[in-house]
Amino acid sequence: MSRERCRKISLASKIAIAAGAAWIALTLLGIVAYNPAPAFGGLAAVIGGIVLLGSNKTTWDQIEIALRDAEAKRNALIGSLPLRLVIDAPQTTLH
Repeated sequence: MSRERCRKISLASKIAIAAGAAWIALTLLGIVAYNPAPAFGGLAAVIGGIVLLGSNKTTWDQIEIALRDAEAKRNALIGSLPLRLVIDAPQTTLH
């Protein structure tokens, strides 16, 4: 799973939480007539969004740790190479 996919899942779960909470609030305020199916749907959206957001956060953290480890290994490999400056290169011309 990539960070971009995690970002999209995070956004979708936040939207689900907000939409479910808004529907429940509208029902409690009496703006929308109470109907059990949409009310439970809103509650399910809030709970599902919270669960998905928490699971996605764990995956995001794992991806970040793996990327930091890979970057550290990359830097160590580059640091161990016997690099030379371009100034030290022999002066040859290509024709």
